[in-house]
Amino acid sequence: MDILKLATEWAKYEVFSSKFFIFFGILFLLATIGFWQLGKTEIAKAFVYPTLVAGILILTVGVGLLYANTTRIKTFTEDYNTDASAFVKSEIVRAEKSMGEYKLIVFKVIPIMIIIAALCIIFFDKPIWRAISTTSIAMLVVILLVDNNANARIVNYHQQLISIKK
Repeated sequence: MDILKLATEWAKYEVFSSKFFIFFGILFLLATIGFWQLGKTEIAKAFVYPTLVAGILILTVGVGLLYANTTRIKTFTEDYNTDASAFVKSEIVRAEKSMGEYKLIVFKVIPIMIIIAALCIIFFDKPIWRAISTTSIAMLVVILLVDNNANARIVNYHQQLISIKK
């Protein structure tokens, strides 16, 4: 398989994946509006700010990834045509770095954060703390699901890069 085509396809899948962050960010923002307009109870009102923050964070991540990967697609052809061997090496290094980050952050740190937020729901009685914890769990699950898919793609991409390099 052509390395340029492989890299471009991977980046396009990443662009598609980043749209899920944008989608979920918008859902969190819509939930904020719902809690703000329709929330009558103390717990419903407590969800306004946590869902707003979560929505902004996820939306920011999605837009940032969308921009980064769209820009990356545009530079692939130029980088590959400049020095194909260096392009493959840099992509392998970048993929390995990303896999290491996923291994640490997505598969270790985020589950620990989910556990901590769940414990906060149990031990804190105030509505704001329960809303923050519940919203945090929802946001972290979204990140976990989307990044789990992204991790599978980067592992596959890395394996294909290694096989092409040989």
